[in-house]
Amino acid sequence: MNKKPVETIMGIVVLVVALLFLVFAYRVSDLQVVKGYNLSAKFLKVGGLSIGSDVRINGIKVGTVTSQQLNNDDYTVTVNFSISSDTKLPKDSTVVIVGDGLMGDKFVKIEPGKSAEMLSDGDSFVNTKDFKTLEDMVGEIIFMVTDNGNGNE
Repeated sequence: MNKKPVETIMGIVVLVVALLFLVFAYRVSDLQVVKGYNLSAKFLKVGGLSIGSDVRINGIKVGTVTSQQLNNDDYTVTVNFSISSDTKLPKDSTVVIVGDGLMGDKFVKIEPGKSAEMLSDGDSFVNTKDFKTLEDMVGEIIFMVTDNGNGNE
């Protein structure tokens, strides 16, 4: 019977250590939503992009996808994201949905432009590029190989 209090204390210690490990893993994994100003962009295809996906510039996370809505008029998708308040983006920046490798998660890639005017809270990107699936890329390659530069023959 004397082992019961020791086992209980050890169980509590194990649970506390496990909780500390989870908190540490959450902070290190960079899963937190970036707080800042809100921007949006319209796409024809988002290719599996999900809420919580990263927004990156040159591989560095600067934001988080916060929502997606389908526009029933023209069937485009409006993607909203939050960008870190210390990151200022030119108005002519381009937004692309890309994959992290062949089987990796999708994320939003921002290619900064050269404009002196900066985007502010609530603005939308004008320059967007839709997600290209593997099938789209293979189709383009086949078209280029079979076209041989002959035009409309």
